[in-house]
Amino acid sequence: MKKLEIIMSSKNFMLVLGFLGLYLVSTGVSLAGFTFLGKGETGRKNTISPSGKVSRIDLSKPKTEECPINGAYFTKEERQSWEKKRPIIAMIENSTDARPQSGLSYADVIYEAVAEGGITRFMPVFYCNTLAEEVKIAPVRSARIYFINLAMEYGDKPIFMHVGGANNYSGSGDTTKEVRALEYLETIGWRVPRGNDFDTTYDSAFPVFWRNYERLGREIATEHTMMASLDAAYEQAAKRKLNYKDEDGKAWDEDFKPWKFADDKPQTPKASEISYAFWDGKADYDVLWKYDQSKNAYFRYTGGQEHKDLETQLPLTAKNVVIMFAKEKGPVDKNMHMFYQVTGEGEALVFQNGQVIEGTWEKKTGFDRTLFLDKNGDEIEFVRGRTWISVVPSGNRISY
Repeated sequence: MKKLEIIMSSKNFMLVLGFLGLYLVSTGVSLAGFTFLGKGETGRKNTISPSGKVSRIDLSKPKTEECPINGAYFTKEERQSWEKKRPIIAMIENSTDARPQSGLSYADVIYEAVAEGGITRFMPVFYCNTLAEEVKIAPVRSARIYFINLAMEYGDKPIFMHVGGANNYSGSGDTTKEVRALEYLETIGWRVPRGNDFDTTYDSAFPVFWRNYERLGREIATEHTMMASLDAAYEQAAKRKLNYKDEDGKAWDEDFKPWKFADDKPQTPKASEISYAFWDGKADYDVLWKYDQSKNAYFRYTGGQEHKDLETQLPLTAKNVVIMFAKEKGPVDKNMHMFYQVTGEGEALVFQNGQVIEGTWEKKTGFDRTLFLDKNGDEIEFVRGRTWISVVPSGNRISY
């Protein structure tokens, strides 16, 4: 009997030891997890990214490094990361069924123009503000030739992301030559196998692009479902030898001309609200900007609704709102394509610091930088931060 008691006691003792060991292991794992989350895998302090997630970098460090795209300041770690890459430029749609978009709040610069039928489209430029976490963008749509002309000024072979484009489908001739975007991409040397033209219908697929029918939590048509990952795009770019330098050792910014930048100088606003339409009868695409002097920023409203990013739920803002008046032509073919003259010169309005600057724009060729000049012909300095450029038909009224 005593022998049995001893055996039972031994089993109980071993059982207790087992539970104790399991507790210590789980505690150790938990402590390790907290240590990892607190300091990051390289021992650095993690902070919260704009979307509310744990950042991949320490965003609390001093922001001393100027972004060459929009002049905003970032940390040294962010600069070290972007200096290994080249800009990504994407085509993002703005139809009412596609809103809200994903990823626009991460863009350094955003262009906006009519794609067809008074429906506008966006072309965000991503470079400096995409490093804290993986950025997903949506919905990606097709290219237009005037957007390509604007993208061409971002150095040598930026990554250009889109889903097809205006083209002479099957040789039908329904698309006039002056708006054939895909042919134009071939002409400028971007549309080559494994080149900088990332087109899901040409040579890019998952994990760079994929369709997400649930992105808006409601039923949406297929054309509004294409998403893309900037992380995956950069991984693919590296495989194509398109990092900061290409395989021939040429840096993307070797011939890139940055704009001039200035610090915030908020003033008593003379233009606290800016409103404009692209086409009559298309109120869903009318734009209103409201100036907040305390933040020295303009908050965007589209079709009467505050415009937010689906991923971050942040309102879309800009430090500079630019109206670039362009000659409008079209529809130019059976497919109702439009054409906007974004090379040459024209009138412009630049809103910043609560003020308005009347001036002009000039862009000699597609590869030349678009410059915005004041009445004296001097280049306008942009306030550091996101610049939003709306290409508006010449003669349209801007209220402010």
